[in-house]
Amino acid sequence: MALISLEDLDGLDDDDDITDDVAEPQPMNEEHNDRLLHHWQAVGSTHHVTVPAEMTGPIQEMTSRNQQRELIPFCPVSTHETLGEVLYEERVYPAGHWAQLIQSEKLYEQSISLAFMKLMRFICKENSKGRYLGMTIPIVNSLQVHDGKSFNKDVMTSYFLPAEFQTAPPTPTDPDIQIVYRPPLRVITRTFYGTTTEQTVSQQIRLLWDLLLGGSHGNHHDDIIGGGAGGEGGGAYGDLRRDNYMVAAYENPGVSNPRHEIWFLWQHPGS
Repeated sequence: MALISLEDLDGLDDDDDITDDVAEPQPMNEEHNDRLLHHWQAVGSTHHVTVPAEMTGPIQEMTSRNQQRELIPFCPVSTHETLGEVLYEERVYPAGHWAQLIQSEKLYEQSISLAFMKLMRFICKENSKGRYLGMTIPIVNSLQVHDGKSFNKDVMTSYFLPAEFQTAPPTPTDPDIQIVYRPPLRVITRTFYGTTTEQTVSQQIRLLWDLLLGGSHGNHHDDIIGGGAGGEGGGAYGDLRRDNYMVAAYENPGVSNPRHEIWFLWQHPGS
């Protein structure tokens, strides 16, 4: 989720009676809610964002339902391993409705954190259904490459609507959030752990290009896209997009070594 998201409160609610039951969660007392808010505010400050008091409700809601998560479905295409270690995978994600918004802050981590707080409010109640919608993972952050060496400041953060709402998506209260229908998405993905900044994301992009191109990118460490611009070179991977990358967030840096994936996108899902 980004930096303020998903499992930020893992470890704080170990003493709560939280199960996978779909029943309404037990309400938390005011002291506990204050503790949760202060924790989120502390995490937010490390990423240069402010978590306002009005986030108390969504924080409490998502913490109570911490175990109720729906993995975005996908079809595995291939897995590439070396000595039993998975280097990268190829998957196809289905067409479907997503809620998305764009933030353009100075820092990448600011953009994804502020965007996720808006999505939290949409998920929890600020929608035409007036109810909690359910959490799907991963949350996906999309970055556009400006000149092969830097990212645009516009970062798109997206949430795949749960299966229950795919046929009749709710309308967001926040005009910044759009509901869009996207075609199938075919990706090459590699798992990594740790916090995400522009620097760490760039490193992961270069690493995956090195794996795909056999290390031929090793002398171009200032070049984000690698392997030649505009689809030049790359052999079997020449049809991968080099102007757009995605970071899939499953956890939060508030937990130890949060899980992320870097996604490379095929220009044509049927490639």
